[in-house]
Amino acid sequence: MGSAHLRTERLELRPVRDEDIDRMLEYRNLPEVTRWLLRTEVDPVSFRAAWRRAAQDPDDHSVAVTLGGMVIGSVSLDVVDGMGQPGMPARTEAQLGYIFDPAYGGQGYATEAVTAMVAYAFDRLGVRRITAGCFADNLASVRLLEKIGMRREQHGVGDSWHAELGWVDGYTYALLAGTWRQGRPSGGGQAYLEPAASVGVGDVHPAAVRLDETAHDGQAESAATT
Repeated sequence: MGSAHLRTERLELRPVRDEDIDRMLEYRNLPEVTRWLLRTEVDPVSFRAAWRRAAQDPDDHSVAVTLGGMVIGSVSLDVVDGMGQPGMPARTEAQLGYIFDPAYGGQGYATEAVTAMVAYAFDRLGVRRITAGCFADNLASVRLLEKIGMRREQHGVGDSWHAELGWVDGYTYALLAGTWRQGRPSGGGQAYLEPAASVGVGDVHPAAVRLDETAHDGQAESAATT
């Protein structure tokens, strides 16, 4: 896992520690959270193992989001190769996801944290493109992604199976570094990043890659509220 450790106006974003996992599980399996995720309830042992694997991956820059020392969410950021013909530059794209405790919703924390990680990806990691996704009726995530400047690139009609709702629509979003730099959004956190000392480490749409099959637990199909 990368050494992202950032501070915004209200939040600290740092690598996930082993002791954070139990706290994250407190809200991960809540019905109001699983409603928006590709994977519903997760097994605690598998969840912990996935985060430990992520901690060993240098392309994984995922963070725990803390408020006054309390973990209130997590943002996943995985640097990957884009699509293209042979000779394409490597590691130019990042996949973004997030899960937040709904008890802290409606106060702009998710927007602040995600905006900070987008700035980190473009300004510190040097990626050229970020992708994310959500169910089409996940209006909180739609608002968040569009507020931070992401562009809706795909509307997948009936492309995702939901255990309670059947086949549902999904959206894929993306943002280029050049677009970001030309007009940074007004959401909190993007202009106030301060690198802190590194600390030890103790659900995205089909077109963007759904992380629930590959890392942590599929964070981008998020229950975050802005």
